[in-house]
Amino acid sequence: MIPGLDGLRAIAFILVFLIHTNLIQVGWVGVLLFFVLSGFLITGILVEMKESLSVKGYFIKFYGRRFLRIFPLYYFYLFLMLALAYWLYSVGYRPNQMLLFFRQAPYALAYVYDFFLASRLWVKSDFIVHFWSLSVEEQFYVVWPLIILLTPKKAYKQLFIGAIIAGPILRTIIYLLYTHHTFSILGPVPADGVYALPVSYLDAFGLGAFASQFRIPKARLQFWILLFAVPAIGFITEYLALGKIETWSSLGYALPVSGLYKEIWGYSLLNYLFAITIYAVAREGLFTRFLEMGWIKYLGKISYGLYVYHFIVISFMLRMFNDRLPLSYDQSQMLSVIPAFAATVLVAGLSFKYIEKPLINLKDKFFATAPKPTIKP
Repeated sequence: MIPGLDGLRAIAFILVFLIHTNLIQVGWVGVLLFFVLSGFLITGILVEMKESLSVKGYFIKFYGRRFLRIFPLYYFYLFLMLALAYWLYSVGYRPNQMLLFFRQAPYALAYVYDFFLASRLWVKSDFIVHFWSLSVEEQFYVVWPLIILLTPKKAYKQLFIGAIIAGPILRTIIYLLYTHHTFSILGPVPADGVYALPVSYLDAFGLGAFASQFRIPKARLQFWILLFAVPAIGFITEYLALGKIETWSSLGYALPVSGLYKEIWGYSLLNYLFAITIYAVAREGLFTRFLEMGWIKYLGKISYGLYVYHFIVISFMLRMFNDRLPLSYDQSQMLSVIPAFAATVLVAGLSFKYIEKPLINLKDKFFATAPKPTIKP
């Protein structure tokens, strides 16, 4: 693993956790950071595998390794939640919420929850609302290996730049489809459709891919400029669109991202900031001393489990505080943050040790990507 990237995974999760505990409204961009990181890491892996393996070995080993890393925890969580929801329904605990989860679970099981989220049929379920982004990731894993295989090495730059350009174009098309009510299944808010549908993130994956293979000049300088410019642009455009700043913790990019067509260009700006950040960390060692600290590196290592478990832990912890203490909802929410974070880390840590790691260790046993060294007599 490249130094610093596990730490960036931890930062991405912490951002997501903070928005789901209603502390920092810009925290949703942690999902964008995850997507750009995926584009960076997966493209690097695929390029190396393409150069060293047969076509058959390329697909078998890539998907075999992804299967062992992604599917077991994903489906373990879903079936665990189905069993829990069935028991809660049987004892009469929030039966409408349990029935809602039962109706939505098939979309998550089929890895198409992102499309369901984009429809007018969607209603929030605390069990799986966050699984839309895992669907986007898996759809990327399905399509991207074939694209990389079919693209000549000399055309990689054009491919990645094409993906970067296609992102805002496709978001524009989504915006127009929603605005003109082209299909009855679409929801009423264009910004929600842009947020949910996977093609909106083509530039996130493309920027990550570009950063993995090509030099970005003056990355550190660009990072510091963008670190201040991105929120400044966010606040200015929010003020121009609304006549006020509604939520300072959103840095001008509150969900659903909208106003002055920010749902189209805002994603590009944020994705570029994260691509520069990843490049500066991975290639130039920016912040690696901090990002390689034991605690943050550990959070990055278990970040998949942290993401999978965190929403339901937050939900149950908040409900426990709200039901048992004579406090307002906001007070309960503030008091539940630290216990929810600690519980999420505990659950994810145990999951990593006893469920994920034994299966991760099988990747090199069954799907090794490099030939085993021979021992000379």
